Amino acid sequence: IKGMQLRIREMICGMDCDHLEFRLNRPINVKTPCVVNFKGGEDAAELLEVRDGTHLIFKRGPKYEVRVGESIHIRHPSLQVGGPVFLDYEIEKIEKIKADGFTRYYLSYVYDQRHVDEFRELIGPDADLILKIENKEALEWVANKYKPQPKTHLMAARGDLFVEVEYPHDILNACKLVVSKDPQAFVGSRMLLSCVTQSTPSCADFSDLAWLYEIGYRNFLLCDELCLKEELLARATNVFGAFRKSYT
Repeated sequence: IKGMQLRIREMICGMDCDHLEFRLNRPINVKTPCVVNFKGGEDAAELLEVRDGTHLIFKRGPKYEVRVGESIHIRHPSLQVGGPVFLDYEIEKIEKIKADGFTRYYLSYVYDQRHVDEFRELIGPDADLILKIENKEALEWVANKYKPQPKTHLMAARGDLFVEVEYPHDILNACKLVVSKDPQAFVGSRMLLSCVTQSTPSCADFSDLAWLYEIGYRNFLLCDELCLKEELLARATNVFGAFRKSYT
């Protein structure tokens, strides 16, 4: 469930225009001009204006096409994100999931206990809940206000968290913080990515797994790029199995 994550709701001007315009899923307030990141930090464009909270207008556009449903990152310190924690279509999705009997949930962009409390009201006390820590506000919440709760665990969601931290190397202390507050925490994304392009995993990937294991992680999640293709998923899980057997 996406929670407070910023996502593109409607495209107005895309690759066929001389600039980029779209509407977000929720209102924001931010000082402009500022940089907006796309594609997990691989692309960016300069935001010139925000109209009515959700209509974003850019100077030109990013290198790659952006589409409805994609997430964006605004790292400017003046950013304020509005709207309810759970939008109508997210509540509808939750109700459908509950009706189908699912009892394990991931909640994106958690940075306030209110997010957790409101979600618990929707899914009930017996569901397993994993809270994805994905920005600086979330790290501050984990460091200063997080309290362990039954059937609830943290996750260092490195896909977005790596984009959101102040400097790239800050991801290291961020991962250490999460597992220090929750020894059963999960860590996900940006691992074994060499398996996407080559049959032999990189030394860096093995070192990354070993470091995560050494600082305390025992629950690992692969990213969509690996999981959505059977061949890549099989390769990655075989590599992880070899690591697990030989190192741990």
